[in-house]
Amino acid sequence: LPFVDTPLHIAASAGHIPLAMELMRLKPSFAWRPNPDGFNPIHLALLNGQTQMVLRLLKVDGNLVRVQGREGMTPLHYAAITEDHLDLLDEFLKVYPKSIKDVTIRNENALHIALKYDKLEAFLHLMRWLRKNWSQNTILWESEVLNWKDEEGNTALHIAVSKNQPKASPLHSSIIYKLKKHCKVCVVNINIVPLYDQN
Repeated sequence: LPFVDTPLHIAASAGHIPLAMELMRLKPSFAWRPNPDGFNPIHLALLNGQTQMVLRLLKVDGNLVRVQGREGMTPLHYAAITEDHLDLLDEFLKVYPKSIKDVTIRNENALHIALKYDKLEAFLHLMRWLRKNWSQNTILWESEVLNWKDEEGNTALHIAVSKNQPKASPLHSSIIYKLKKHCKVCVVNINIVPLYDQN
């Protein structure tokens, strides 16, 4: 089928919750359909600042946290770009914690995205969430989030260094230190890139 703006795209963009909820009831597949610009209704609601709409869509279908839009971007990625939506980062991760490891077409996770767009607060917010939740699945966080490499082979820490974000390094390092201390098996090869050259 061709990419079109469905009535749900329009209702989500405008924040018309009653219409959107009725459309979700009648035609739930609309929520997963991208428009010609590659955006799903939840992306449009997020990009247009319709926070209540985003939350209501998630109540109907929590899996929308993982719906991929243009360039494979999920709602979590868009929330990481827009610092006004830090509260939504928590909501998305509460609904589906594994969305932290979803990647774009450039193999970037939410940590990469936040630093790439100079959203340090969003990055620190995600790292604090990881710090609170790391013990639940250390191997996942270590290999699939903290040390995840984008298509150019960069981890989030590499991006922090290239963007001269010194505040990003200590939090990242403290999580890796905890992982090394408490997990005998999972952390063997972690390279911490120094932020400043001593020479």
